[in-house]
Amino acid sequence: MSSAQTCDAAGKNSTAEAAVRPQPELSARLILLLATGTGLTVASLYYAQPMLGIMTDDIHAANTTVGWVPTLTQLGYALGILLLVPLGDIIDRRRIVLVKGAILTLALLLAAFAPGIGTLLAASLAIGLTATMAQDIVPAAAALAPESIRGRVVGTVMTGLLLGILLSRVVSGFVAQNFGWRAMYVVAAISVAGFGVVAWRGLPSFHTTTQMTYRQLIGSVASLWRRHQALRRAAVAQGLLSVGFSAFWSTLAVMLHDAPFHLGAAAAGAFGLAGAAGALGAPLAGRIADRRGPQIVTRLGAGLVAVSFAAMLFAPMLGAHAQLWLIGLAAIGFDLGVQVALVSHQTIVYGIEPAARSRLNAVLFVGVFIGMSIGAALGAQALAHWGWTGVASLATLAALGALVVRMWPGTVSAH
Repeated sequence: MSSAQTCDAAGKNSTAEAAVRPQPELSARLILLLATGTGLTVASLYYAQPMLGIMTDDIHAANTTVGWVPTLTQLGYALGILLLVPLGDIIDRRRIVLVKGAILTLALLLAAFAPGIGTLLAASLAIGLTATMAQDIVPAAAALAPESIRGRVVGTVMTGLLLGILLSRVVSGFVAQNFGWRAMYVVAAISVAGFGVVAWRGLPSFHTTTQMTYRQLIGSVASLWRRHQALRRAAVAQGLLSVGFSAFWSTLAVMLHDAPFHLGAAAAGAFGLAGAAGALGAPLAGRIADRRGPQIVTRLGAGLVAVSFAAMLFAPMLGAHAQLWLIGLAAIGFDLGVQVALVSHQTIVYGIEPAARSRLNAVLFVGVFIGMSIGAALGAQALAHWGWTGVASLATLAALGALVVRMWPGTVSAH
């Protein structure tokens, strides 16, 4: 028997075993704990971004060198998604969350007390690797939730994740400006450690879903991609939506700094609050996905993103203040659409093969990460050559591409 067949057989056997094992009870308090954990964890990836200038002055390093801090953090996150997140299928997720939480706390403290740029860069890589704890928590929530409410539960937990992303820059900018960048890392370490203590007391143990070795586990990821069209469509569509999302947020501060706005970093942070308002619609999206099915909700989400970005194309026709209002409203709209689509895609993906949820989640978020990276690169080029209209056009086309993927005839079932 080939290794691929061995992996598939192990996965099928474990699926049957998982089906008969009782799941721990899911309570509102536990859902809140999981949502809080995802937000605090993923925020660790973004705290550094508004603090780079202060870091440069404090540790006397070149701007280009300090620029590697967020780069290595994101690289660590990408490696963690590929190599660590699948472990949730062969190791108790509670143990993974507690171990990653402890290491993340130490990495944040190492960054806080880093004597030089070398230590800070090493800590940044470790922060990225262990912040993948957020991607262990989301499949845990899906495993605990009955199928009838899985979309709502995943939506609530993902609201915590997106709020962590959007609010992290606002918090770190305020703390760094008033207390220094090292204080922000200390605060982050305390928050993650606090979550770890509560999780140690309140998070149930999880049954492993397969008896694969680690090598077989990683090898089976490619097999899952080949076998499940629903997984491929979800990863590609969400990746395209991430292109526009990243293109907007990576260029917003530069656009606001230039004429006719001449606004600073605080204004960009305020738009983050607008985006956070859109994220609050995720639980509603999950409920609709539970009642009507996730397929239609993914299309609605992609359509909302496309319309929101297309509306920004009219911004140059307006005055400066009207443009800001339009961009703020559009940010609420496309953040809501991206979140709606993501929650629905996760509902689809988690229903494909319950015993492989961690690996399926890893594949989905590799698609998201690739889209974010492409969006940041293309967004910068679009802004440089065609201004804000170029960025809005890029984001609109990417969202329309996602809508085409979701509308394209083919297998739509998650099974």
